[in-house]
Amino acid sequence: MKLYYIPGSCSLSPHIVINELGLDVQLLKVDHRQHTVVGEGDYLQVNPLGYVPILELDDGTRLREGPVIVQYLADQLPESGLAPAHGTLERYRLQEWLSFLSSEIHKGFIPLLYAGLAGKYVDTAKPKLEQRFAWIDQQLADREYLLGERFTVADAYLFALIGWGQAQWLRSFYKADIHFDGLSHLEAWYTRVYQRPAVRQALLQEGLE
Repeated sequence: MKLYYIPGSCSLSPHIVINELGLDVQLLKVDHRQHTVVGEGDYLQVNPLGYVPILELDDGTRLREGPVIVQYLADQLPESGLAPAHGTLERYRLQEWLSFLSSEIHKGFIPLLYAGLAGKYVDTAKPKLEQRFAWIDQQLADREYLLGERFTVADAYLFALIGWGQAQWLRSFYKADIHFDGLSHLEAWYTRVYQRPAVRQALLQEGLE
């Protein structure tokens, strides 16, 4: 398999999952400004939409969208527990979190990352995103990870996204103008996830450490 990624982007999520599972996946770095694959050529030939991640299977089939990719990866090794079994309520809880992170957090960051273009919309988007993170902080008050006591692909996704903000305890990748200081449960969660060997390995591989 091949994973097309941009360092510090949302593709960090499947990268972490790949490391957690110990899968043999070729990492292909994308230059997002030139829309090229480093050493390979035109990335738009891989994904005409231009964004990452893309997971290419051994037969050439390509999967888009991070929440789908991380579930596919986890299902390659179900005993890992990175995704609950299909048909269980826990699997729907996982999908609930992935949908929330995709629509409310991931897309919520876009105006802040492109504040110059977003203009006054930032004044609306920023407090809404801060409220969402405050809610996540509350959910983590009585659990170690998003779904409970076990690390899942949802935690990998949140870890990738939170790197776009700022806090004294956070290793920021893009530094959008949103701060997490004071969210103690989120801070404790971040420390637990950051210390995972698969996470540290992904950060090193992407040149983020």
